[in-house]
Parts: sequence; C-alpha cells; structure tokens
Amino acid sequence: MAESVSADRGCSLVTGGGGFIGTHLVRLLLERGERVRVLELDDVPVSDDAEIIRGSVADGAMVRRAVKGVRRVYHLAAYTNLWAPDKRIFRQVNYESTCAVLHEAMRAEVEVVVHTSTEAILTGEGDPDESDRTSLLSRKKKIFGPYCQTKLMAEQAALEASREGLSVVVVSPTSPVGPGDRHITPPTRMIVDLLNRKIPAYLDCRLNLVDVRDVAEGHILAAQRGRSGERYLLGHENMMLSRLLLMLEEITGVVMPKYKIPYWLALVVGALQEFVADHVTHKAPMAPLTGVRLAGRKNNFNSDKAVHELGFKQTPIRQALIDEVIWLIKTGQVNLPAHLFRKHFESTDKK
Repeated sequence: MAESVSADRGCSLVTGGGGFIGTHLVRLLLERGERVRVLELDDVPVSDDAEIIRGSVADGAMVRRAVKGVRRVYHLAAYTNLWAPDKRIFRQVNYESTCAVLHEAMRAEVEVVVHTSTEAILTGEGDPDESDRTSLLSRKKKIFGPYCQTKLMAEQAALEASREGLSVVVVSPTSPVGPGDRHITPPTRMIVDLLNRKIPAYLDCRLNLVDVRDVAEGHILAAQRGRSGERYLLGHENMMLSRLLLMLEEITGVVMPKYKIPYWLALVVGALQEFVADHVTHKAPMAPLTGVRLAGRKNNFNSDKAVHELGFKQTPIRQALIDEVIWLIKTGQVNLPAHLFRKHFESTDKK
C-alpha cells in the first residue's frame, strides 16, 4: 500500500512488523479486521495488506508520523542480535527509540502501548509453586552485555511512562520457535545449525520455549486485557537443551550431537570468539559471550500470570518445532530433503 498516513482511531501501529514475532502479529491483527500500520526498515518484507511506513524507529520524526492517529501501539522493534561490531546500535535502537515511541504515544494520546521486552533481563529463580517468580536480574547484578543492558533500560522507561499516565503493558517473550523467522534470530540460528550438523557439541543449558504464534496473540491479549504498569511473561515449556535435541532428532531423524561442553569451557570459547570478532574479523561470533552467560542461568520461568489474566494459550512445543522444521526445509535454510523428513515424521508420529 502507499505510505499515506491517515488518522484512524481504530488503527494499530506495529513497530518492527517485519520481524519474527511482528510478522505473525500483523497477520493476526489483519485477520481480525483491524487496520494495521507498520513502521519498518526499507529492506524488510512486510504484508502488503498493511499500511507501510518505511524508516527507522531511531528516527524521531518518523516515529511521530507513524504514531499519529493510531489507537494502539505494539512496540516490537529492537536490535535482537547479541553481538554487533558497533555497540552503540544497542542503545540507539533498544533504548533511545523506545523512549521516542513512548513520548510520541503520550503526545498522541493513544489508548495503550504494548512494549515487547525479553526474559533475558529476568530471573525465574524462586519457589516453583508461585505463579509469578520473575524479577529483574539487575537486583542481583547479573545483566549480561549491551543487549540485555539496553533492553532493561527500555523496560524501565516503559514502566516509568505508565507511572506518568500512559497506559503501557510490558510483555516478555521467552525463546520463540515456529515458522517464519526470516531474519534467523538466535533460537532459530541454533536449530538451523544443529540440523545442518554445524554444532559438534553443546552446552546443556535450560531453556523456556514458546510458539511464536502464541506470543503474537499474547500481544493482542495484553492490549485488550493487560493492566498498565504490569509485566506478563509469554512462555511455555521449561526444558534442558538435551531434551530439545532429542525432540529434534525424533522429528527429523537427524542425529544430534552427544558431547556436552562444560560451562567453564563455553565461557572461555565465547570470550575468545568475541575478542576476535571485536578486534579482528568484525563478524558475528558463533557463540556470543552474552549468549553463553545467559545459558548459564538455571531458570524455570512461569507464565501463569499471562494465562490467568490474559487468557494466554500455549501450543505444545513439539508441534511448533515440526512447523518450524517444515518451514526451514521449504525455505532452504536446512539441508534436509523434504521427502526424507516427511517419511521419518510420519513414522515417528504413529508411535
């Protein structure tokens, strides 16, 4: 569609609407009959059924234009990589841009802002019977790297805006899996490399996985039912990486790595790779140090608050993985013949 900006109080703005979660969110909003406006970079594909504004969320004038006349703002745009050659991009995109979105949303008197944060700045440690055990890692001084630091700052800015009168609901997705990750975010990169047999060994860390389509719907539920100033964790199954490997092997027939790397060795390798990336190659390391440190946590996240207050649904992770593998094969990301995958899947599905 043309880049005309019309005043429509029924319109929703999605920043980062071409990202992994954003693509599914835009689709769901359109299926509900909403008018959707997307602020996205020039080279990122976006649904043609949305009103598209091409530009950076780091451009204050562009943000003001995008927010004008909308009813709800879903702020997903972020720099999600755990490493960058120029570290300033983390603060610029993750924090400063969030402040600009919040400022313009308050000026435009929007109904609600849903701010997408991350479980990377939270700890799930505590009593497993409590419905909401999440708290900010900063309380224990365990914030790792510029990505986590700037996402923490962004969440704090969002919660401060809620105290100043703007209706802001924070959602914190865990590790999303499922089809459609065109940008190959860190969880998808891990799965792609595993299926392409590029990882000979693994660090057996604890993960919380969630279907990306559930996360997208969770954003809409947060806008409709969420309480301003509250955080809702959007996750599902806690599992060790070794269990994920077993599931992938059962689904695809691809033999997963069996050798476990001790945490101390992963730290050393991550530190060395990041030093080389920063000072020699200027290319992303396979194991960013931030990722290794996050993997060292022993968290068990709980999304009961989102389930009970928002009606957040949780699709079985095995189905999300099946759908992701099918998509990765169809798009050529995984070198696994589709007919062999289907044959193996059909046999395992009958067990």
